Amino acid sequence: MHPFVRTRHILIVLIIGLPVLLSAQVDFTSSNIPIVVINTDSMEIVDEYRIVGQMGIINNGGGMRNYITDPFNDYSGKINIEIRGSTSQSFPKKSYGFETQDDSGENRNVSLINLPEENDWVLYAPYSDKTLLRNILSFRLSRELGQYAPRTKLCELILNGEYQGVYVLIEKIKRDQNRVNIARLNPEDISGDDLSGGYIIKIDKPTGNSGPTWRSELGGIYFQYEYPKYDEIVPEQKTYIKNYLDDFEQALLADDYADPDIGYRKYMDENSFVDFFIINELTKNVDGYMLSTFFYKDKESNGGKLNMGPIWDFNLAFGNADYREGNYTNGFQLSINDVPWWWDRILQDTTFTDHIQEKWCNIRETQYSDGAIISIIDSLSLLLEEAQERNFAKWDILGRKIWPNYYVGQSFEDEVGFLKNWTSKRLKWLDDSQYCTNERNEIPPDLETKVYPNPFSSFFYYDFALNKPGNISLTLYDLKGAQVSTIVDEVYYSAGSYSINWQSPEIPASIYVLILRIDGEIVSVQKLVKL
Repeated sequence: MHPFVRTRHILIVLIIGLPVLLSAQVDFTSSNIPIVVINTDSMEIVDEYRIVGQMGIINNGGGMRNYITDPFNDYSGKINIEIRGSTSQSFPKKSYGFETQDDSGENRNVSLINLPEENDWVLYAPYSDKTLLRNILSFRLSRELGQYAPRTKLCELILNGEYQGVYVLIEKIKRDQNRVNIARLNPEDISGDDLSGGYIIKIDKPTGNSGPTWRSELGGIYFQYEYPKYDEIVPEQKTYIKNYLDDFEQALLADDYADPDIGYRKYMDENSFVDFFIINELTKNVDGYMLSTFFYKDKESNGGKLNMGPIWDFNLAFGNADYREGNYTNGFQLSINDVPWWWDRILQDTTFTDHIQEKWCNIRETQYSDGAIISIIDSLSLLLEEAQERNFAKWDILGRKIWPNYYVGQSFEDEVGFLKNWTSKRLKWLDDSQYCTNERNEIPPDLETKVYPNPFSSFFYYDFALNKPGNISLTLYDLKGAQVSTIVDEVYYSAGSYSINWQSPEIPASIYVLILRIDGEIVSVQKLVKL
């Protein structure tokens, strides 16, 4: 028996070399994924403060089985641990945050399950996400874009002798050379280049250890200190990062805001904003842009611009929510959520939206192809094939609606099937939106189009010529993807030349996108400017 594995109900003992049942619910003797064992001497783990416990990990490596009677060969030692999360704390399956420590209680940097060394970790408990995969998948897809996102490892947890189900070991977002790799900011760094970085800021609910917030100079956005922590950051550093964000917002409001040298790009890393937009819109994250939203800034000597990310908390993405249109595979989440006003302004810059188009179309041929994403889902669900059965024996929730499920499958396979089907439909909708004009959407050689005047004030003409008949749809969208007007709705046109006059002086001055579909396929995407 492991020295600190005790139970309140059934002891882990050997009878003729075989372990008895770990709990009355689940017959758990071995796993194809690592086993994490935590013992707190029956002390209750709470949210308000951390308690001390012992943790061991059994990890015999890929392709090898892990038995609960095996020695702790990945980690064995002290931790402090607390319940973490906000809404998820109401679930019976709890998530935990913990730090690895030495015998004196000091932080101890270690590698857990082959992840880079650190001392801050999260054991995330997928509960309402019955695929158990959405966070893992989202983080993986963000890394595919070249951005750092927390790395993850699947495991099964035993807590105080009781089997708890499938968990995800996750790197906590933290300043570290292997995580958010920005400069260390010490209390004495109060001038010059040393003062300029690094900072990690977030937009989130005021829960946990977030401390006080401060409001954007232009209003509407409340920021929290993530690094340095609110009780460690000194006044000069608070002033610096606040002024930097204020300057960024002032640049966004200026008439020359899109100027590459003196506009908003002077303050932000454009590629990180593009990637952040793509991952939130692909997943249709109902918390996207407004909760669990991190950004960071390094020293000026290291680039020094504002970067969006890392992403965090995507368990309600990929159709797993029945509110804020999270279940829909169409529409932009940015137009549904109460997002920082930055995004509206940035998306008025056609150079930025062109950047999104180019990136999206490139990755759709490679790491974001249907086959590539479905392959990730299949490989992860195959890895969980046996562990998920134990998880749902412990937590009997299959076939039951758990807030905020939209879809309720009768089996793990049903849940994974919905995830794959939803993702395929979402990818197609994004392909068909104005943010991608790939080869499938190029104007065919037998079609001619012309829109004028452009810019327009109260009306425009749309001329087109067809060499063969088809069902025509002509739709006007704003830059958030919201439909402004259906000008022509699936009307049959024979071959010939046509001119459509559209009048609407009521719509606000902005940039719009006009999309022509023939027989349901996008064949022309044109931008218009309303004066």
